Amino acid sequence: MDGTTVSRRAFAKLVTAAGAGAVGAGAVAAPAQAAPETWTTTGTAVSALSAFDDTMKSFMQARHIDAGQLAVTYKGRLVLARGYGNNSPMLIQPTSLFRVASLSKSLTAAAVVRLAQDGKLSLGDPITKFLDLTPPAGQNADPRLAKVTLWRLLQHTGGWDRDLTAFDPVFKDRIIANALGVPMELTHADVIRFMSGQPLMHDPGSTVSYSNYGYLLAGRIVEKVSGLPYETYVKQKLLAPLGITRMGLGGTVSRHPGEVGYRSQYTGPTVLDNSGTVVDAPYGTFSMRVHDANGGWLASAVDLVRWATAFDSGSPVLNSTSTGRVFAVPSPTGVNADGWYYGLGWAVRPLTGGTGRNTWHTGSFAGTYSILVRTYQGMSWAAVFNQRDDESGLSYAPIDSALWTASRAVTSWPTHNLWSKYFA
Repeated sequence: MDGTTVSRRAFAKLVTAAGAGAVGAGAVAAPAQAAPETWTTTGTAVSALSAFDDTMKSFMQARHIDAGQLAVTYKGRLVLARGYGNNSPMLIQPTSLFRVASLSKSLTAAAVVRLAQDGKLSLGDPITKFLDLTPPAGQNADPRLAKVTLWRLLQHTGGWDRDLTAFDPVFKDRIIANALGVPMELTHADVIRFMSGQPLMHDPGSTVSYSNYGYLLAGRIVEKVSGLPYETYVKQKLLAPLGITRMGLGGTVSRHPGEVGYRSQYTGPTVLDNSGTVVDAPYGTFSMRVHDANGGWLASAVDLVRWATAFDSGSPVLNSTSTGRVFAVPSPTGVNADGWYYGLGWAVRPLTGGTGRNTWHTGSFAGTYSILVRTYQGMSWAAVFNQRDDESGLSYAPIDSALWTASRAVTSWPTHNLWSKYFA
């Protein structure tokens, strides 16, 4: 699918489908979940913002989601931070950690942009300047790889297309392991070696096609140029200046202190070894180690809206030149027919007349649904959930429009600021 012509709704499907390959052929439905019995909330209730609480409750109860969070900012102030439990086995705090899946891409893109800001690389550099893309023996690398620049990598115009190939390599662990003759759990190097022998589907720069693999590569470039592990660089250069200390890369099976459990109807064979053991979908049908730079981060909703401030004027992380790069219109693909485009780690919708822009991203894995929105009116919000499927069959994408509706129901925004409650 040519991403330059899809609607925002279709884009949401593209982005949230980042985890769609985790449960595929052979997956079976787990037993139906019990009906919710107890609704719990944590964090400060704000009567003026009750529409947000009501929205989260109705959304979660309709889908039998047992853990969720919401954080909202207005004019730079944190005005709402809530944890929601729907018959949850643990009390969900505003600081509980959730996998955020593809929201991780905004961190990875910002890491590359920060390296450019510090003079360590140029966004016009080809990825072959930093990465060894040697294919398996007997295969040839596509010569067009030399035309995949960092701009193109981060704007999803590198030339890979999972829709044409029905193959997203970050979810095809067993196929890659068998092709290379290596054991699972795969490493990044395994995935890169396999993909270096696959042809591109498009000339680099010509077509927008959402690529988890492109962001896997971007993470390796961050490591190569910085000399630090990907997670360490992001924590030191991007998160620490904002006072964010809770965020980190998640494990496939192990959980961090304060991290929620994940739920799915589905099971599938593990990709953590070659045993074929059937596991709950969120715990081994995909490798969080492989997904680090394209989908591996843990965060709370308050951490996510704090992270969103990195792209505001006066940010201690990115200067105005860098934020301009993040939200620049891709060339030559430009703004699509539906009025938005993919920048560097964000979807961007410029407003008519150049009066501002809305930016957003969603994320999805088996066991995860997340959304982060920055609005031209000075509002932002993040919502995270510990599942993306249930027996109701309802879509999770409507949380986007539901939160916009909640924001419009606010008649008077509160003047308080809760940042100091959650950040030193």
